[in-house]
Amino acid sequence: MIRTRVQILAEINSTPALRSIFEKWSSQQQERFLDICCGTRGCKLLYDSYFKEILNPDTTPERLSDLLSIILKRKVTVKCPLPNDNSRIGDELSLVITDIVVELEDGSIANIEIQKIGLTFTGERSSCYSADLLLRQYKRVRDERKKKFSYKDICPVYTIVFMESSPSEFKEYRNAFIHTFRSVSDSGLKLNMLQNIVFIPVDNYLDKLHNRGSIDGEFEAWLTFLGCDEPEYIIKLIKEYPYFEPLYRDLYNMCLNVEKVMGMFSEELRIMDRNTAKYMIDELQDELNDTKAALNTANATIAEQDATIADKDAKLADKDAKIADKDATIAKLMAENEALKKMR
Repeated sequence: MIRTRVQILAEINSTPALRSIFEKWSSQQQERFLDICCGTRGCKLLYDSYFKEILNPDTTPERLSDLLSIILKRKVTVKCPLPNDNSRIGDELSLVITDIVVELEDGSIANIEIQKIGLTFTGERSSCYSADLLLRQYKRVRDERKKKFSYKDICPVYTIVFMESSPSEFKEYRNAFIHTFRSVSDSGLKLNMLQNIVFIPVDNYLDKLHNRGSIDGEFEAWLTFLGCDEPEYIIKLIKEYPYFEPLYRDLYNMCLNVEKVMGMFSEELRIMDRNTAKYMIDELQDELNDTKAALNTANATIAEQDATIADKDAKLADKDAKIADKDATIAKLMAENEALKKMR
């Protein structure tokens, strides 16, 4: 089933529309696409289209159920996907490229997101997304149950964020590949607080994989599947965890359809370009804000120093005036003394 680069290029060149798309890509992008199609490299499932194709909650809900069970550390079953709300908070060209919302068998709601580039204000944004998810569930359940509605009908929500390139805060915890946030009382009081946020810095795990070469446990196996495209690790993963062999087979079968996978690849490039531009704008805005803050601090320091200097100048002027007054008094006394001497 594995085709050569020559065969793939021949198919692309035989169709003007495909050839036109291919020629718009950079040479590096063309090589990466050919590597994926001929099996030289694997596909990273952190691409939106590939993730939704292989972990589709409509066609293969058991796969997403297995992944969520590993992440949430309890057995869960994906019941059905829920429609996304295009008016969600913070949807202003966000860097989130995948947004799958599913209802679990126990009524809980899980929102799976993938970020190619770590977001600025990660905690703040994710809190808003979690609040948005909870509000959408509240509205849906309230409309369904009407007068029978009770707040007990609201189930926990889970915002799960995979990051291919995590923000600097996560680099301080390089050996931690999952961070779970939930509300806990400082007094020990336990209440059924509903918001849960899970951050998974995949890049931190890949650093560990490349340094040690070992895949330790099912969670790391899933991270290898999602984030690694190097054949030697894919082979190692399949040998140690045969569960992933049919997933890779489906992925490669998808790549046999050159027209379909070119469309998916183009969409990924478009999203990456948009997200990179947005990220650069955010970074530049942060730098500008930092520069403004530093300038304001410097101006405040200068103003304070000017005030101190002015105060010192005033004190010096006062001292000079007093010295001049004393000099005048001494001169007067000396003149009077001279006059007395002459009179004597």
